[in-house]
Amino acid sequence: MTVEPYRFGSGLLTDLYELAMAAAYVETGFEASATFELIVRSLPARRNFLIAAGLDQALDFLENLSFTGEEIEYLRGAPVFRHISNRFFEYLAGFRFRGEVWAMSEGTAFFPGEPILRVTAPIGEAQIAETALLALMNFQTMIASKAARVVTAAAGRRVVEFGSRRAHGIESGILAARASYLAGCNGTSNSYAGLRFGIPIFGTQAHSCIMAHEREDEAFQKFVEIFHGETTLLVDTYDVRAAIERLIAIGCKPRGVRLDSGDLIADSIWARQKLDAAGWSEVGVFASGDLDEDRIASLLAAGAKIEAFGVGTSLSTSSDAPALGVVYKLVEIERKTELRFPAKFSESKLTYPGRKQVLRSADASDTLSSDLIALENEAAECAPAARPLLRPVMREGKRLAIVPRGKEALAEARERCARELRSLPPALLSLGPAEPYPVRYSAKLEDLLMQASQRLGIEPREVSRARGHV
Repeated sequence: MTVEPYRFGSGLLTDLYELAMAAAYVETGFEASATFELIVRSLPARRNFLIAAGLDQALDFLENLSFTGEEIEYLRGAPVFRHISNRFFEYLAGFRFRGEVWAMSEGTAFFPGEPILRVTAPIGEAQIAETALLALMNFQTMIASKAARVVTAAAGRRVVEFGSRRAHGIESGILAARASYLAGCNGTSNSYAGLRFGIPIFGTQAHSCIMAHEREDEAFQKFVEIFHGETTLLVDTYDVRAAIERLIAIGCKPRGVRLDSGDLIADSIWARQKLDAAGWSEVGVFASGDLDEDRIASLLAAGAKIEAFGVGTSLSTSSDAPALGVVYKLVEIERKTELRFPAKFSESKLTYPGRKQVLRSADASDTLSSDLIALENEAAECAPAARPLLRPVMREGKRLAIVPRGKEALAEARERCARELRSLPPALLSLGPAEPYPVRYSAKLEDLLMQASQRLGIEPREVSRARGHV
């Protein structure tokens, strides 16, 4: 039995409680405009920064968000909605996202507590969109942040994303290819990602191709003849050094040779020397096989002669940090003439109230120096020389014309990410822990937080505990 592909933009692509809350708003006549902000609470271990990604898909989702007749009938039959009136199902029949979105541009480096997406919409619309927005932004941000580390470790050498076969589903493989390319990888093995996003595609051959032939040199010769030398040959099926010597002896010159196992340091050094001695200095040495940023860094530090890396599982799953603490929290609610600024005070899960802007400062050499999280309406006065990171990207449910999509969006985000990485303080680019980048909240934002706590009768000590301090 096959599983039918889901409809991108389906209102059912959400958690049940989002729909239950929307039903409660409709049934009780609770009409309000709500503002939610999407943030990452804390950095995963061994991450000094994150790279924002996934906005293009998030905006596509919001533009297509709706319910079909079949989906509405399914909800009518769900036990939780047994006593819900027809008003709710009529609401779903006409449902569209009509809100406003501000966001950081894809490829922007950011830090914990900084909103990377802000949604203002009728509360039911903002609520139903939550699950998909979190999923779309979380996954690509997680992969792009991992890829930035891998690319940094490769120190200018090419990196190809090889992880589709180990990704958590076909769609994850496609989006992992996108996020990896955004963060600086040179291409992907995923052919569909090449078509969909314009990412360069790369491939070599599998061990099965070698093993299917009677002789290894026969497999090599046929492959080189068919592709006119524009191929990389896998040379570790039997014996790396014997394979390379055989290639040279029969004059079977590929574009590159790939090492997928064994002693990558010794074999790459030997291969480079042997290829150069044969006058094949343009034939590259490509390495793959359970690589990540740490292994790449250690290979290069040990003198390995490798020009390019294929990185699979660790990249498409972000294996050392496979999840981010991404949350979507209510920060402002407006009902008729009443405007309130909600905040959450549970221990170590505090959220600041109010619509915010992130203001970024840099030093004379354009190296980032600090960020200020401020209320949206005070941004100009408290840091006039700083760069605001959030910009409007959607109004009345429609993507603004200034916001690119598809291949253009990815190309622009890739260029931005490269600039961002160059502007980070060098310590943050290290693979180990670094002194946290300075991020602070404005005085007015701190005052608004205290006002929210006083309104709820929460003592200052409890506010301190909510921040994670005693």
